[in-house]
Parts: sequence; structure tokens; C-alpha cells
Amino acid sequence: MDWLMNIKEEISELKDELIGIRRDLHQHPELGFEEHRTAGIVETYLEKNGIKTSRVGGTGVVGLLEGGSPGPVLMLRSDLDALPVQETADVSFKSTVDGKMHACGHDGHTSMMMVAAKVLARHREELSGTVKFVFQPNEEDAGADIIIEEGVMENPKVDAAVGMHLWSPLPTGKVGITAGPLMASSYYFWLTIHGKGGHGGAPHLSKDPVYCANQLMNAVQSIQTREHDVLEPTLITFCQVNAGSSPIIIPDKIQLAGSIRCLHDKDEQIRERFEAITAQTCALHGTTYELTFKCGNELLDNDMEMTKMVREAAIDAGGANCLIENNLQVMLGEDFAAFAKLVPSTFIFLGIADEEKETNMPHHHPAFKLDEDALPMGVELHVRTAAAYLKP
Repeated sequence: MDWLMNIKEEISELKDELIGIRRDLHQHPELGFEEHRTAGIVETYLEKNGIKTSRVGGTGVVGLLEGGSPGPVLMLRSDLDALPVQETADVSFKSTVDGKMHACGHDGHTSMMMVAAKVLARHREELSGTVKFVFQPNEEDAGADIIIEEGVMENPKVDAAVGMHLWSPLPTGKVGITAGPLMASSYYFWLTIHGKGGHGGAPHLSKDPVYCANQLMNAVQSIQTREHDVLEPTLITFCQVNAGSSPIIIPDKIQLAGSIRCLHDKDEQIRERFEAITAQTCALHGTTYELTFKCGNELLDNDMEMTKMVREAAIDAGGANCLIENNLQVMLGEDFAAFAKLVPSTFIFLGIADEEKETNMPHHHPAFKLDEDALPMGVELHVRTAAAYLKP
């Protein structure tokens, strides 16, 4: 396709605009389903570039770009929401909202896809099909499920989807891409163990829920180390423990909370085994329990053919040396998985880590920063992916 021959130069001319959008969004972070200002900026920008828009999830924006001839529908997805984190990064465009910041890179995601939409709109006649730009609200708390329920995958029906995440574990400009499981499913649990309170000096007269919980926390670790194949990663983490009000009183109950994460599709079996051990342990200690689960994210499993296509687009953008294809899997969750369950999809990482620029901080850290030199590469990846999928 001849129009792609000068795409780097075209995107380079928009770099100042790209960075300007990103910094503005960074200064005005909004939490999930509060992204009113951000959504308005996205809408206005898309419409100025001849892209039809609609709302989804209240603060989500969908842009439709119809190509010059009929064809399939490719969804490109970005996320809009910030985090409840107080920014400590030393930047001139620091968050102006106390207790909120873009600590995960969503401001970069949004700005990259906005500029990619502008570039693709200039070349719409070269596309056979439709690009559906989905600017999703509330990614941090499973907003994808809500907008799917509202019909974001229909009218027109999405045939395939691609997502991208700026990624501080990778060096700037490197593209992490691999087929198969990439990001873990996550199920959060809340467990209350009910016992019989009593005096700390006479535990034999009570049914100690604290002791029971201690035994339970140790027992369930056998699931991930002794009962399930270690080549299919499983992680059970207890993150909250609340019980008691005095060092001399055995409480009536203890409350536990945490998560179960699986980089495989047998997560239901893991949850069933978790509850079975809970029931057996509580019965052994004469206590009862209440257990609830909530899905954070499903397993993000990249489609082989979509991954292959985007891999070729990445090589065209950055050369074969830009690829990182091993050791990418993480036990973190990503709600793009909800889209990937419905249509062939792939999700990729774009590196932003530069030690000298201090852009190698972990995601969700108060000193998190982006290497803005990676942003044009992200735009190009979006553009080349759409061009490859919707080629005449």
C-alpha cells in the first residue's frame, strides 16, 4: 500500500499534537465512569476528523470510520480512566487533581488512538471495511463487561479486536507480542469465618476463627504448589485480614480477602478446590464460613492469526529487532479479555522504560512516568494494524 510508505513522516509531523493531548489528559485525570471531560475531548477530536461518534457506558466513546469499500470491522480499543493515586513524579504537567493521576499509561493510550484515528481518517479511501475506535471507561474495574452488555460489539458487528498497553517492564520502542495466554484471569474473594469468641487465656472454651484462618491460609497454598501443574501458573494471594479488637479476646469472626489468578483456563476448578479446602478446614475446627467470588478479569488469550498479523505490522513499524516474544506473561489482569472471548483478538505491549528518563517505574506507582518518545510508535502500530486487517 503506497500510502504507508511515508507514514512515519506523517506521524512525526503530529508528534507535538500527540504529546500535547497526552499531557492535557495527564493534568486532568478522571476515575472510572467519571471521564466526562476526557470523553468530550475525544468526541470533539474525532468529529473534527470526520469520524462519527456515539457514547457507551456513559463516559465511553465509540468512533466509526468507514473505509472506501465494504469489508470487515476491526475494533481498536483504548482506555480512559485514571487511578486514585497521589502523583509524586517530577514533571511540569503533573496532575492538577489531588489524589488522582494517570499511573498506568491510559492517557498515552487515549492520545495514541486519537492521533491514529486522525491519520486513518485521512486515508479512509484506502481501507476496505470499518474501524471501530472504542475508548473504554473504567478499565481498572471491568468496564468492558458493561459496555459489551450495552452492545459495543454490535452495530456494526465487530469481527476482530486489537488492544495495546504501554509497558514499563520493556525498553522504549520494544514491542511485546505473543500468541496464547498473556495476562491472567483474576477472581477476587471475600471469606468470613465464624467461630465462638472467648478469653485469650482459655482458648479451649472457644472456637477460634483466627487459628482456623491461619490453618486455611496455609492449606490452600497446596493448590498452586502440589495439586495443579506448575507449568500452568496459579496464584492465590491473601491481601486483607481483619479480626479482633483486643490482645486478650478471641473474636467471634475473622474476615479475609484476596485474589485467585490463573494463566490457564481451569480457573473454575481452582475456585472449587479453594472452597472445598475452606469447608473442610472450617469443619475440622468447628467453625462455619461465608465465601463469595467476583470476577475481576477473564484470561487474556491472544489469537494465533491476529497475533501473527500484528507481529508483521510491528516488524514493518520497527524492524524485527523491536520484537520481544518471550517471557511476557504476567499474573496481572486486563479486561480486554472480555472482548477477546468474543472475537479473534490480540493484545500487545509497547515498551516505555528508559532508566535515564526514570520511565521504568512499576505501573500504579505514584512516580510512574511515560517515555513520550514511544507514543509515535504506538500510533504507527495502530495505523499499520488497521491497514493490514482492512487491506483491499
